[in-house]
Amino acid sequence: MFAPAPATAVAAALAATLLLTAAAPAPSTAVTAAPPGIRIHDIQGPTRTSPLAGERVSAVPGIVTGVRSYGSRGFWFQDTSPDGDPRTSEGVFVHTGSAPTVRAGDDVRVSGTVTEFVPGGAGSGNQSLTEITGAEVTVASSGNAVPAPARIDDRSVPSAYTPEGDPAVGGSVNGLRLRPGTYALDRYESLEGMNVRIGSSRVIGATDPYAELWVTVKPRENPSPRGGTVYGSYRSQGAGRLQVQQLAPVAERPFPVADVGDVLSGGAEGPLDFNQFGGYTLVARTLGEVKGRGLTRERTRKQRGDQLAVATYNVENLDPKDPRAKFDALASGVVDNLAEPDIIALEEVQDDNGATDDGTVSARETLKKFTDAVVAAGGPRYDWRGIDPVDGADGGEPGGNIRQVFLYNPARVSFTDRPGGEAATATGVVSEKGRPALTHSPGRVDPADTAWQDSRKPLAGEFTFRGRPVFVVANHFTSKGGDEPLASQHQPPTRASEVRRAAQAGAVNSFVGKILKVREDADVLVLGDINDFQFSGTTDALTRGGALRAAVESLPRAERYSYVYQGSSQVLDQILTSPGIRRFAYDSVHINAEFAQQNSDHDPQVLRFRP
Repeated sequence: MFAPAPATAVAAALAATLLLTAAAPAPSTAVTAAPPGIRIHDIQGPTRTSPLAGERVSAVPGIVTGVRSYGSRGFWFQDTSPDGDPRTSEGVFVHTGSAPTVRAGDDVRVSGTVTEFVPGGAGSGNQSLTEITGAEVTVASSGNAVPAPARIDDRSVPSAYTPEGDPAVGGSVNGLRLRPGTYALDRYESLEGMNVRIGSSRVIGATDPYAELWVTVKPRENPSPRGGTVYGSYRSQGAGRLQVQQLAPVAERPFPVADVGDVLSGGAEGPLDFNQFGGYTLVARTLGEVKGRGLTRERTRKQRGDQLAVATYNVENLDPKDPRAKFDALASGVVDNLAEPDIIALEEVQDDNGATDDGTVSARETLKKFTDAVVAAGGPRYDWRGIDPVDGADGGEPGGNIRQVFLYNPARVSFTDRPGGEAATATGVVSEKGRPALTHSPGRVDPADTAWQDSRKPLAGEFTFRGRPVFVVANHFTSKGGDEPLASQHQPPTRASEVRRAAQAGAVNSFVGKILKVREDADVLVLGDINDFQFSGTTDALTRGGALRAAVESLPRAERYSYVYQGSSQVLDQILTSPGIRRFAYDSVHINAEFAQQNSDHDPQVLRFRP
């Protein structure tokens, strides 16, 4: 496909045949032998799946371009005589199962079975990775030059992300002939297994605990002011997003630590892989240095005396066994970065012994430790209200019993207690002298609805600020677990979890409608970890009939995000307002999601308004 650098043989190039351990189990049917003279581009073919899948190939030539001795062990090798077809990759992965004995620069001949491996399993919806298993490898010479890298950059990667899948085969793109000059995913697939290179690139996904980060090779594509790439619709997938890992184990070479907006100076070079957690991934043989751009954690402004400030913050499985440093950092965020909101809806508050599964459901110790930390950070003494869940009934980490909780500053706002709210008891709405009131406060919204099975039930509370009632509904909708990735073989990807969230959103919308039926200008805020985008069917269901408005849409498009996932800055956390709240100031306070060092993986949201 691409003209390689000439191979340079070294002295003493004795042929040595190495039998490498097969990683795949023996097939249940006889393996057909492919014709002799097969090259790597014949194995890869012009589509995503190999025309030789299941067949045994012999003495396939190439130069080793990278060796992986951890995780999915094996090596990549590449043909030095490309066929000139831009659709057919000249590189492929050889899965050995044990630590490979070849080295980069070895000139090898590989015999084995062509396999289509689906990272994550067939149910994941992922594209497959073409590889050779059960391999016999002959090393003809060592110390050869690695084939020149194919360059991945703004000009070579199309802006259009993917073709539509073939409806005749369930929307799959696997059988479509690649169009690497038209679609980004086709371009990456045409380079699968090859030695590739990126130049200096902006980081759009911070270094994570698994020694990987995300860059963009299209710096002008949907940029955020802070250096990310914004996911603003189902059609703005981010064609330039690319995951970067390294071949060297971190014990041998520490992986660089980067925040969003930093620059991977010098870029990276190595084989292009496809994996379960990010799709196309440059596994770097050589890796540049991170040049920091000094990204700082945002601080929102303090509310005025006549403004009520309401926030939502997912504190990521907070429990008393977490390090004191986590409590202190979260508390500092409340005081210094959120400017001491009057009401805070917390998500993912765990019970008093965290993931220990012994029937404990109280979170009193968790909340006392957190509110004490806020005071120690110079903030107010928050009080709290919540409802303990039924043990094991609300999903999340087993044993943790996560729930939503209201914190409120009693010096600024009062909570209207209406007893009787329990885990299985639904709160209702009644009219008291022409004003809406909850039958239980705090109370749960329709906890018996099947939409909430094994999921967090919404927490509703009635507050009073400067004599006016304010209704707040805290949520943590079902996660996106099980949805297909953006690089799925199905295009558009299947978003199975959205059905459940849409039902949850419909239940909350109906509850808000009951409040507005009593008084159409009532002040209602629905907030929390909605686990879905502002353009999703979930948000459509929440806002149906004009009952609510997604406040994040008041921000400029480039600033609409609360979470960074696989290099996409996106909205998961939201605050929605009823029609009576006509004027407000909204802020997505970026203090976590863009940083390698995180106190939570979510950014808090805050809204200020005058009831």
